[in-house]
Amino acid sequence: MIELFPIFANNLLPILLISGSGFLLGKYLHIEPRSFGRIIFYVLYPIMVLDILIGNQLSLVDILRTSGFAIVTVLLSGFLTILGGFFLKLDRPILMAVLLTSIFANSGNYGLPLISFAFGQEALAYASIFYITFALLINTLGVLIASMGRLNLKDALLGMLKLPTIYAIIIALIIIQTGWIMPSPLYRTVNLLSAGAIPCMLIMLGLELERAQWHKNIKALTFSVFMRLVIGPIIGLVVSILFGLKGSSRQAGITDSALPTAVITTILATEYDLEPTLVTAIVFITTVLSPLTLTPIIFFLGK
Repeated sequence: MIELFPIFANNLLPILLISGSGFLLGKYLHIEPRSFGRIIFYVLYPIMVLDILIGNQLSLVDILRTSGFAIVTVLLSGFLTILGGFFLKLDRPILMAVLLTSIFANSGNYGLPLISFAFGQEALAYASIFYITFALLINTLGVLIASMGRLNLKDALLGMLKLPTIYAIIIALIIIQTGWIMPSPLYRTVNLLSAGAIPCMLIMLGLELERAQWHKNIKALTFSVFMRLVIGPIIGLVVSILFGLKGSSRQAGITDSALPTAVITTILATEYDLEPTLVTAIVFITTVLSPLTLTPIIFFLGK
């Protein structure tokens, strides 16, 4: 236990303190998170994805292996969540909310600073690939899941074309393939916006947590929390062995699999009216409980 406390204090406490400031801002200044969330979703979030992608220096093999790991963990987690949801006889909107919160970890505003603090810059490079892959998945598969709680498949698919992160990824790939170098004013603009994304997302986490309500569906709530914090890291460990991840990539991969539910799921749930109180409650509980699971996992991975 003595060895675990410095891990918590150095790696998790700074994240909790920043999100705590957002909680206090929401409680005492009554800041409305929806507008703030849209600034993140439509400006800061895609710019950060663009910046990380064009600045990454990993080899193509590393990128493909890391992305493959992330995709397989999401799909496997989704498969197990759907099986459990059918077994628990969850209604369609509830099942979609549980699926959304179970498969998408907070790899951005929680995972990136945590992995940087715990394992250094090399692990952060891998974590950025996880984040980009999750960003692509949550802005395609995530939006599809969120919208299918209320919309049909066709309308859900068409809705994905409106997402700015998709175009940020396309632009980044074009820049990488052409070798184009951004003019200094444009690069500084992108860099400044990107640097503001993580703090704003942590504050957004606090704002959303302040609005969290206890949801009456305890069965769905407990199931999603269990899938994210307990089954998630187990899936990450198994898939990391299958993909042969070692060293920094293994540390980043398993840690990403063990993170609490992504804050952006609350934005999607609100945007598409997919049980937002349930989703927000799951984000709150997984975030609050995450130090209990992440601290020993970081200790294990650091040995």
